[in-house]
Amino acid sequence: MADIEKLLKQAAMQIGAGGSAGFIEVCIMHPLDLVKTRLQLQATAKSSPKAVDPHHYNGIVDCMKKMYKYEGLTSFWKGILPPILAETPKRAVKFVCFEQYKKIFFFGANTPAPVTFALAGLGSGITEALLVNPFEVVKVTLQSNRALAAQVPSTWSVTRQIVRENGLGFRGLNKGLTATMARNGIFNMVYFGFYHSVKGYLPECEDSLLEFGRKVAIGFTSGVLGSCVNIPFDVAKSRIQGPQPTPGIIKYSSTTNAILLVYKEEGFRALYKGLLPKVLRLGPGGAIMLVVYDYVYNYLENKFQPKTLY
Repeated sequence: MADIEKLLKQAAMQIGAGGSAGFIEVCIMHPLDLVKTRLQLQATAKSSPKAVDPHHYNGIVDCMKKMYKYEGLTSFWKGILPPILAETPKRAVKFVCFEQYKKIFFFGANTPAPVTFALAGLGSGITEALLVNPFEVVKVTLQSNRALAAQVPSTWSVTRQIVRENGLGFRGLNKGLTATMARNGIFNMVYFGFYHSVKGYLPECEDSLLEFGRKVAIGFTSGVLGSCVNIPFDVAKSRIQGPQPTPGIIKYSSTTNAILLVYKEEGFRALYKGLLPKVLRLGPGGAIMLVVYDYVYNYLENKFQPKTLY
């Protein structure tokens, strides 16, 4: 009975710590996620790399300037409600599933190896994607809207419109599911695999400030590496879930199809569109998540876990 109580308390603490980490991260880093999506949705032919459209973005700074000019300051938080609504369950699923998958991939060893963390991260990312994909569809739809922020439809009206026109399936609220699974699975595989493996090799610092810096540095590196590896799948996801180039005609129909079309029509570099804002977001964002999770979990553990359970 004591073991069951301990497991339930651990799960509750993981949910609380994961939800806190996700909420803080999305509030701080959402503008860069929006810029990343705008750049990924922007198709540019090989033969004419510079479009004449005044709303064409030539990079992060240019995108931010034009968004501020044409859409207003609050436009940087377009589509923030879906990720906020999704972050608590998403991070709860991410961290709780990671801990459970980790137990599966010990392969008989007494201590977890780097492959244990990587496979547990892959499993948690795929599971996480099943939960958050509908929120991603709504978020990308809102982020792709270039009207003034005050004129953008509400999250609920966009959701109803998607369901009304295309339903709940792979053409509607769950379109791009395989791309989301690939993106999240690969990111978490690198993210958790690198963080926990390196954190185990580097000795802890006795000084609390140095220990904080150690965790931030490892978390930042984990987020950057994960972003660099999974970016082609993120581009494919944005193209599938965003507005199609020709209304009524589905050009990007699957993950493989989207990646091949982007490569064929726009070149290899187009598969890395939005990489810089993604790195700028998920580098510090990755550090924020893991560090906040560690500290909140340790706080909850010290506050609520009875000493007799250790």
